[in-house]
Amino acid sequence: MAPSAQQHIDDESYSSWRQRSELEKMADLPPELEEELTTLDKDFWVSGKKLKEIVQRFREELDEGLSKNGQNIPMNLAWTGLPSGKEKGTVLTLDLGGTNLRVCKVTLHGDRKGAKEKSELDQKQYKLPKDLKTGDADGLWTFIAEKLEAFVQDKKLGEEYSKEKPMPLGFTFSYPATQDRIDHAVLQTWTKGFDIKGVEGNDVAQQLREKLEEKNLPFELICVINDTVGAMIASAYNDPKTIIGAIFGTGCNAAYMASLSDIKKLPSNSERTANKQHVYTGDKMAINCEYGAFDNAHRILPRTKFDTQIDAASPRPGEQTFEKLSAGLYLGELFRLILVDLADRSLLFQSQDTSKLREPYAIDTSFLSHLEDDESPAFTATRDLFSSTLSLTPTDPEVEFSRRIAEMIAVRGARLCACGVAAICTKEGIREGHVAADGSVANKHPKFKRRWADAMGEILGWEDGDGAARIEITSAEDGSGVGCAIVAAMEIERRGGAKE
Repeated sequence: MAPSAQQHIDDESYSSWRQRSELEKMADLPPELEEELTTLDKDFWVSGKKLKEIVQRFREELDEGLSKNGQNIPMNLAWTGLPSGKEKGTVLTLDLGGTNLRVCKVTLHGDRKGAKEKSELDQKQYKLPKDLKTGDADGLWTFIAEKLEAFVQDKKLGEEYSKEKPMPLGFTFSYPATQDRIDHAVLQTWTKGFDIKGVEGNDVAQQLREKLEEKNLPFELICVINDTVGAMIASAYNDPKTIIGAIFGTGCNAAYMASLSDIKKLPSNSERTANKQHVYTGDKMAINCEYGAFDNAHRILPRTKFDTQIDAASPRPGEQTFEKLSAGLYLGELFRLILVDLADRSLLFQSQDTSKLREPYAIDTSFLSHLEDDESPAFTATRDLFSSTLSLTPTDPEVEFSRRIAEMIAVRGARLCACGVAAICTKEGIREGHVAADGSVANKHPKFKRRWADAMGEILGWEDGDGAARIEITSAEDGSGVGCAIVAAMEIERRGGAKE
């Protein structure tokens, strides 16, 4: 490439980030930090042209996952359609997330007259012990069964339900799993930092059933769903314009409704009947993409040396490449690694104790949000945050530099998050509708939604004021609670009317 062409690309990258920065300058940077900022900008900025290239490759991997099993993006079948909005009933739901276990008693009112809300929740949340995440299967299911048992006692469910008259149970299992039917799920691989032995390659539904039986608990497991599917289903229950469910939080993922004719790997109903498996009668089926694994071959995503460090230190190097560049679990760690790199070169925090800064994952995504959103005088809130979290006292230039880096990382994350949704929309020809988004990044970062929308507009060719339809983010309904209950209610209704 000619030097002039390369210079043009470099100038475009640098000016793009500078023009988009929303932060007011609070201090001049010394030349060495200004130079570092320029270099980092060129590494982290993802241009509109690059976004479109990523989306094209994304579409190819989505199609590969629909064609056959064992692909990079698995495109897992969810065995459910969209709700009518009339579903009713009471269901207990169990949500195993990345940080907490949540147990919910969900009452669905559907279109019942006089109901103030279409659903009601009575729930309890339990923090997952750190050692559980790297323990064994028995420890996991014992912990879950004990919390279910405690919930039964606390809510006096034993007075209404028994082994002879069990309460319907839905399980939200937010990890990549292969499902041959709706009440079955074989874990493909742990994500979100989990590495529990004895679960991968096994049916988590069966493992849970065995522990429920052992504890003599009055539940019948009706369905296993992913939280992304649940977000789409729960939102569609109230909002018919819902087209996609998405998670922008600890991890990243999306679910959408695919035409059965596009799911090449789906056995025909006659084949399923012959094998006495569940016959699916809808025209479309919910697909849990599990696209955090996009580009594990490292063909298209713009990875920095810091992304490489995160991957190498993770429990599963080489896996979940897209997630490690865009999901909330990793944004704070990216920020920390940059600061450590500069501290090692005596460009930041000179003569200060940086031992806390050197602790892996000492910084979470909320730290970055606070830096960008700080409007306190002289940025005292930012200084207090550095002090309480890292025992550091930043100078004015260090505060300025940190705010710029926090913004840069968050902008890249939001722009990359747009790519997965844009790939689904362009693949399906979707021009308008609502993306029901859940997760801490989507709902707590003050600028994520606008940055995401800007990137979607660049990819899909929106022009301000042209009246074109838009894909909009809405806040997802409770997919892991309400969504799971709705899927269970739909499945109970199907079983009651089905002749198999």
